[in-house]
Amino acid sequence: MAAVSGRPIDVHTWSTPNGWKIPIMLEECGLPYRIVPVDIAKNEQFAPDFLAISPNNKIPAIVDPDGPGGQPISVFESGAILQYLGRKTGQFYPTDERARVAVDEWLFWQVAGFGPMLGQTHHFKIYAPEKLPYAIDRFTAEAKRLYGVLERRLEGRAFLAEDYSVADIATFTWAKLNFKQGVDIDTLPNVARWLESILARPAVQRGLAAI
Repeated sequence: MAAVSGRPIDVHTWSTPNGWKIPIMLEECGLPYRIVPVDIAKNEQFAPDFLAISPNNKIPAIVDPDGPGGQPISVFESGAILQYLGRKTGQFYPTDERARVAVDEWLFWQVAGFGPMLGQTHHFKIYAPEKLPYAIDRFTAEAKRLYGVLERRLEGRAFLAEDYSVADIATFTWAKLNFKQGVDIDTLPNVARWLESILARPAVQRGLAAI
């Protein structure tokens, strides 16, 4: 992986749970970056220039001028970007295989289940033009189930894996919006403690404010 340089990474993103992940990671790693806003309310994610680096028309995506071999590289999908930045810097993504497996398990749990299901909960509870009780009930129930998984995992643990990692960053940005998801955080003391500890990190606060 390329050595860390002083040239800024372009972060094509917007103020959403997935969009916050990358500025937080970059702040944690101490890497320079530049926000390139992609206003999804104006459908800017469908612009040809953005499609060239994010073929699924989704934020976030990055362009690192100092990629492998010293050549520029673009990366899309938030989980892939977090892994890339972790390998690039050697931070928040362990090199020990057993530790990395644990991080990957929870990172993939977030990108494959926690985030998508909570996104559907947001949509049907808040944004859908027609309130569909079946959809609201289904996704709210799944949100509560997933928060139960998170609560159990954090019993006796400070973080999702051994140490603070990309898995925590990825999961935090969705869990911080629990008030939109039909979840009573007061019934989830382990999750509440974990959220508070991550939100207290200065780099997290800077990353959230970057967009």
